[in-house]
Amino acid sequence: MKRLFIILCSAVMALGCYAAKEQSIAYIDMQYILKNLPQYESANEQLTLISKRWQKEIDALSQEARVLTSNYQTEQIFLSEEMRKRREEEIVQKEQQVLELKRKYFGKDGELFKKREALIKPIQDDIYAAIQELANEKKIDIVRDRSADPALIYMSGKLDISDQVLEKLGAK
Repeated sequence: MKRLFIILCSAVMALGCYAAKEQSIAYIDMQYILKNLPQYESANEQLTLISKRWQKEIDALSQEARVLTSNYQTEQIFLSEEMRKRREEEIVQKEQQVLELKRKYFGKDGELFKKREALIKPIQDDIYAAIQELANEKKIDIVRDRSADPALIYMSGKLDISDQVLEKLGAK
């Protein structure tokens, strides 16, 4: 029984090694591909401009809140109880507007996220389509991104198909 188990395990391991040996693997460097695509650079520039414009808007609103707070602190002793409450509410409201604007523009599902998805996702889809087409043409079973693989220590240059992906995209 023990021999049968050992023979069976050996057979399974041999078949596993044979199956793994038959797979063809290629690598891409997604950062390299994106860096060499003009449309990606253009999309990034647009995102940077939009982000800066929104940040200026938030900074201006924050400055207004700081001015209100500063004025309140200097005038506080001269104000009636009703005026103090009104000023405090005004300051809190302005600070809440700042937080809402930050969340609206830069939050998890904010405008920047949506804009990035609208600009970058089509580029990524084109890249993935080119990779899939190239993999089908060259009968590649697995394509991995070496820029996202921290365990990759060495890779032969002949396995890197990044330039071929760029050619498929018309970038080189």
